[in-house]
Amino acid sequence: MKKITRKKHLEMKIQSVLPHPNPKVELEQYSTPSIIASDLLWNALSLGDIEDKNILDLGCGSGIFAIGSALLGAKSSIGVDIDVESVNRARDNAKNMDVGNADFIVGDVLSLEKNLEADTIFQNPPFGSQKHADRGIDLEFVKKAYELSPNALYSFHMASTEEFLIDYFEKLSFKITHIFRYSFPIPKIYDFHTKESRDVDVIVIRSTI
Repeated sequence: MKKITRKKHLEMKIQSVLPHPNPKVELEQYSTPSIIASDLLWNALSLGDIEDKNILDLGCGSGIFAIGSALLGAKSSIGVDIDVESVNRARDNAKNMDVGNADFIVGDVLSLEKNLEADTIFQNPPFGSQKHADRGIDLEFVKKAYELSPNALYSFHMASTEEFLIDYFEKLSFKITHIFRYSFPIPKIYDFHTKESRDVDVIVIRSTI
């Protein structure tokens, strides 16, 4: 596998990552667009958080951050998701893209052992914003990430909760270094969706311990 050295090439490559085969509303499964994933991954690479690092992709879905990290020269890249279908899709994506340095585990992120090695964590957790969802689960992901003690955490959240999140991160003793802002397209994939697509403002908080 040849390491990617240009952002545009990364975006083009990870466009091949197929989405969740059967998205489940209770898990709030939405695929991260390649243009957003490639921008965040490239920023992480520029900050020294990917190359030769051990990467964890929590709530990995179909594996775009684990695969993208492997393509950028990660030492190891592991995705974890509670959904078997998502993990199977992630494994198929890695195999079909000839990405041999990305592994995937079926498991509950919130039950991960603290000895799982991670230099950098990416996570796009459920936001808990739907009536079917688990309220506050994104905060539980942040708490678990803190327990795993990464050098850097990249965590997706609703932009509308930014002020509260900053306070929460700081109370956990995270140091927030960057906030990346994106307009995240939500396609019509669930029965309760009334529009073909809508954009949601999200932030990705980069923090260190």
